[in-house]
Amino acid sequence: MSKKKRAKSERGSEKSAADPADQGKKERATVFTAPKSPWLVPFDGSFSIAKARTEPKKEHRGKKAEEENEALLREHVSSLYELQQKLYADDRFSLLLVFQAMDAAGKDGTIKAVMTGVNPAGCQVSAFKAPSHEELDHDFLWRVSQRLPERGRIGIFNRSHYEEVLVVRVHPEYLQGQRLPRIGKSIWKERFESIRAWEKHLAVNGTVMLKFFLNVSREEQQKRLLERIDDPTKNWKFEAGDLDTRDRWNDFMKAYEEALRETSAPWAPWYCVPADDKDYMRQQVAEIVRRAMESLPIRFPEVSEEKRAELATHRERLLAT
Repeated sequence: MSKKKRAKSERGSEKSAADPADQGKKERATVFTAPKSPWLVPFDGSFSIAKARTEPKKEHRGKKAEEENEALLREHVSSLYELQQKLYADDRFSLLLVFQAMDAAGKDGTIKAVMTGVNPAGCQVSAFKAPSHEELDHDFLWRVSQRLPERGRIGIFNRSHYEEVLVVRVHPEYLQGQRLPRIGKSIWKERFESIRAWEKHLAVNGTVMLKFFLNVSREEQQKRLLERIDDPTKNWKFEAGDLDTRDRWNDFMKAYEEALRETSAPWAPWYCVPADDKDYMRQQVAEIVRRAMESLPIRFPEVSEEKRAELATHRERLLAT
């Protein structure tokens, strides 16, 4: 069996194992079903980054579309606020949003736009850069495990454990600083296996994970990086290292393609969202998050009759003071 067919077979087996239709009356592995979307990365290993769109279709562009996207985003954000209250009160699930992208794709702006109406007390954002000495003394999943959201909360990873199969894969020299007991040819396959197992473990224990690759084109990235140089108010955003990364564009695209192929699963789906149009991208991300939360069996806890009677007594006491 060829490597490609074997990968498809493995991914297909995972899909069948988590497909409610195939489970019958058996207990499902998770209560989460990946929201359908044109940007959902298939679970069978067939994803092609060369065929993935970086901009929306023509009917979703222009001034009218921009206004519609802004209105839809407001609607989604309003719903997310209500859903967050239920998530917190229900206290059985957590939501983890993972954002990966090339430089200037719009991760920070998307996180801000989508989560603008969420109560900050129930949300935490973690940005992962080069690992510290302490983090290098542990396995590559250790540092992200420390930042997982508690039940009832929303966690956001601005970059994530996927840096270990993206940046580190393009720059394998970084492996030398990780003090690994061995570095073999199968290291990437092993890391994908670890990621899949870890993400499924989180899923069966109540973490709903949505992973977003904001797919910006090379041409649009050039435009945005030039703006950071030419606009004095954006100079602080520019980093010379972004150009070094840009020089390895094709290597990064190859790494992203395999990472998404290998790790998009029903319980931890990837969405490859067009990022050249920021308004469209943000409302699409917000819609996917909203639909995922709406699919969860979350509710405000019901109060027993005994508790209601107790509350009535407390009410009378308050009115008497």
